[in-house]
Amino acid sequence: MKVDYIALSVPVFFILIGIELAYNFYKKLNYYRLNDSIANLSQGIGQQLTGIFMKTALFFGYKYIYEHWRFFEMPKTIWVWILLFIGVDFFYYWFHRMSHQVNALWAAHIVHHQSEEYNLTVALRQSWFQGWFSWVFYLPLAFAGFDPIMFLTLSSFNTLYQFWIHTRAIKTMGPLEYILNTPSHHRVHHGSNPKYIDKNHAGTLIIWDRLFGTFQKEEEEVYYGITKPLASWNPIWANLHYWDDLINTAKQSPKIIDKIKVFLKPPGWFPAHLGGFQNAPEINSITYKKYDPIYQSKLTGYVLVQFIVALSAGSAILFSYSKMQSTPLVAGTLFTLLTLITCGALLEQKKWQIKFEYFRLLLGVTLIILLKFPIGYQVIFTCIQLISVIWFFNLQKVNLNPDEN
Repeated sequence: MKVDYIALSVPVFFILIGIELAYNFYKKLNYYRLNDSIANLSQGIGQQLTGIFMKTALFFGYKYIYEHWRFFEMPKTIWVWILLFIGVDFFYYWFHRMSHQVNALWAAHIVHHQSEEYNLTVALRQSWFQGWFSWVFYLPLAFAGFDPIMFLTLSSFNTLYQFWIHTRAIKTMGPLEYILNTPSHHRVHHGSNPKYIDKNHAGTLIIWDRLFGTFQKEEEEVYYGITKPLASWNPIWANLHYWDDLINTAKQSPKIIDKIKVFLKPPGWFPAHLGGFQNAPEINSITYKKYDPIYQSKLTGYVLVQFIVALSAGSAILFSYSKMQSTPLVAGTLFTLLTLITCGALLEQKKWQIKFEYFRLLLGVTLIILLKFPIGYQVIFTCIQLISVIWFFNLQKVNLNPDEN
């Protein structure tokens, strides 16, 4: 029986985020920003929903190899569990390292590094497309004969372990720093400082970085994010922007070999006619500024309510998708993603947001009625949408563009 440990852990994630947030306010640490945190959580919701449509297929790939092409029959003993834990962590290291060294893989993984903050919401900022290729790195374990359910369990716990290390509240952990991946080590990994880039790729055990020469101790202050900031709260664009950069670079390259290299070379690589490899720039602490567009404070309540709607809808889908028919599943996922887009657009004050929001609200009511959801759901959801329409209409009386006030 497959158990989605990550989905089951979502309530725990939010409890821990709440604890860190309370600690942040108590200590006045400024680890959180509303816009950045909503953008991070939106990526996590989107990743879980889009993952529904490929989880079975990807697990089937591992399972098929195990059932037809495995070399050995591994018993389910404690020693095999330990060996598999080490194997999962080892292959995670190489998947993660390659995701930083091959442009086509980085185009997916980059999403996790876009936040310019570092807190527990960043752990949930995940690519919607990374799962399409990450599973391939683990296939040697299937050939070796490790049971698929054992693999799924330990790979899930490898992911779960990495949640808590996305914090600045824990500084160092003494002797454990030599063996485990810790918050200090992972802060380095998220740094855009040139000396920190492509370091500390570990999942659970930092020993792989120490063995293979990619370890870097946390020393100078870490500046989080990517070297060319995303500068957007749009969850769709966050998953596509680097692909757009790569395609544009390939179009500017007349040689076929250079077009191919654009996708296979490391980030920063450009053909000679475009200037060659570009190293990450040093960060000027005086001129450094995070992306933080101004928005009307009166929008805050509305954005939070719509985000809660998206979170609630996404959670309902996540815990019941196996019992849902395909049309309601796709419609619910679409509405949730549109709601996440509207939250980001409002926090950026996009000019197209007004028409888009009315369209989204109308679409939500239409879908829930046409798809014949239970009458109770229809009534509750329709009421929420009507309240949102009235609320949003009243907000139009306020100039939502602060630059024009």
